[in-house]
Amino acid sequence: MSSPEGSTVTFRRVPASLRRNVIRKFARQLQTEVSKGRPFDTLITGDAELRRLNRDFRGQDYATDVLSFPADRSRGCEEAVASLGDLAISLARARAQAREFGHATEQEIQILMLHGLLHLLGFDHENDNGRMARAEKRWRARLGLPSGLIERVRG
Repeated sequence: MSSPEGSTVTFRRVPASLRRNVIRKFARQLQTEVSKGRPFDTLITGDAELRRLNRDFRGQDYATDVLSFPADRSRGCEEAVASLGDLAISLARARAQAREFGHATEQEIQILMLHGLLHLLGFDHENDNGRMARAEKRWRARLGLPSGLIERVRG
């Protein structure tokens, strides 16, 4: 649920070594620049919770790195209209991917946040003929991020 200040980031069982302020600041930057002021909320949690969410909401019984849950606009409630929705990110997956691609965990979380936010904005790399991949690449360049999820799979 978005706070009056905008997008929030909630951390579950996250080590003190993770620079939370970097991630929160990035969420605000994404809200300002990418989603044009529309807030979204992010949960940073573990594989077990991502697996449960993936199973319960997508019917896929495995942990994944990021999930996007667009706001339910059909109910017409004021909050749903204001917020784009929610993201859930696996810290374990982010750490492993950061090691694999040679950058900080915080940077991998930023890549995952951008990817998930693009989904909240209606992009779908599985059937949009590269539209999301192009948008993600443009935003990564603007935000100073290394290669993104779509590019890694294709590359």
